[in-house]
Amino acid sequence: MQALPNIFLIGPMGTGKSTIGRLLAAELRRPFYDSDHEIESRCGCGIPWIFDVEGEGGFRIREADVIDRLTSLDEIVLATGGGAVTNATSRQYLRERGVVVYLSTTLDQQIRRTARDRNRPLLQGTDRRERLRQLMAEREPLYLSTADLVVTTDRRSPRAVVREIKRRVRRLQNPLEQDA
Repeated sequence: MQALPNIFLIGPMGTGKSTIGRLLAAELRRPFYDSDHEIESRCGCGIPWIFDVEGEGGFRIREADVIDRLTSLDEIVLATGGGAVTNATSRQYLRERGVVVYLSTTLDQQIRRTARDRNRPLLQGTDRRERLRQLMAEREPLYLSTADLVVTTDRRSPRAVVREIKRRVRRLQNPLEQDA
């Protein structure tokens, strides 16, 4: 059986991209990267600080550079930030360099999962529900046009989601292979 390709996780904040990505990478015995953590590591500061100083535009430039670098690696699992798909070049790199899995969830689940998180600049000082709704309206067409697979994370354990991703990526590689 051939090795699975790079697997890139996209989707809105609160879908479990980092948690599922870590588990998936561990099961596949390959490196895991989180683009937000890589940005913070490279610049030595947190994402809220970057947004404060450089604005969202400055952050997106940094993000596109990190996505270019990471998607060039082989046999990795990458969790992207929720807005990574807003950059056309990043979308192209993701599509061309691996299998893209859109992790989707409900608005209520996003609100629960981000309720105590203060490291999300786009949700600070605003009506969280309305802002998440706006972001989804803007970004969902980009998630769908970029993704090879859509996997729902609602009311499912991270391990169940990982099993589904592995099964569906294998099926993409070999459509004639039956589920085991």
